[in-house]
Amino acid sequence: MTTLAAAMGRFAEQAGLQQLEGVVETRLPGVRFFRASRSTPRQPLTYQSGILIMGQGNKIIHLGEQQVAYGPGSYLVVGVPLPLECEAQCSAEVPILGLSVAVDLQRLHEQVARLYPPQAPMAPCRAIECGLSSARLPTDLDSACQRLLTALASPVEAAILGPGLLEEILFRVLTGEQGHVLLELARHDGHYARIARVLGRIHREYAEPLTVESLAGEAHMSVSTFHRAFRQVTRVSPLQYMKQIRLNRARELIQREGRGIAEAAALVGYNSPSQFSREYKRHFACNPRGDQAA
Repeated sequence: MTTLAAAMGRFAEQAGLQQLEGVVETRLPGVRFFRASRSTPRQPLTYQSGILIMGQGNKIIHLGEQQVAYGPGSYLVVGVPLPLECEAQCSAEVPILGLSVAVDLQRLHEQVARLYPPQAPMAPCRAIECGLSSARLPTDLDSACQRLLTALASPVEAAILGPGLLEEILFRVLTGEQGHVLLELARHDGHYARIARVLGRIHREYAEPLTVESLAGEAHMSVSTFHRAFRQVTRVSPLQYMKQIRLNRARELIQREGRGIAEAAALVGYNSPSQFSREYKRHFACNPRGDQAA
């Protein structure tokens, strides 16, 4: 019987990704493949929302006081983009191999409407933070992921079979152990879904001078209620969240795109390069010049 790790290894070989260090888009929009062969210490980064499926290797996520480990044959559902800290454990012989599947909100609402028609109310609302935990891949979800990997290797199969396989994966997750996170996203007027929409705006407009008052208004909450709900979902305040998103994006601009420090600072919304350098060093425990040279 083929394992998920073997299926991911075969996909990497077929797609010429045996030397990949990082994340790459696949033939299907919203589906990304990630690979890493070098362990990394605990460091800040941003996890985008979606379904994360691990085939090989191990990661440990730190979100506030919470610590979540996930490894081969496990998955987790990240309902909203989260700035957190992560450490990776792998090697050249046993690299990390995984898939990231974005959640299409239109598909999600359609499936929830079928599962919970008006005469069949949705499951009771969970705590709005929904938590962040890993779960073992059930057999049906593992099978769907392996079939998706096979389809991704062929342009024709990806185009014809891919959308149906994504529908199946969404359904398996929605009706599984982590399904409550997706259900809360589908509750239009729930606090979790409102905060999720605000976070979407922050990620689109992180370089703009956003105010807590305007974000609270968009969520249709008072400022105090918004603060409380925001912290329950993200574990940090709105201002801390925006700062972390800007700094994490700046590091990507410096390390991956080779942007200069002043340019990166301006692109993420900093008017003062000196303030940017101070906050960058406090967040990453190194100054931006060191990352620029790395």
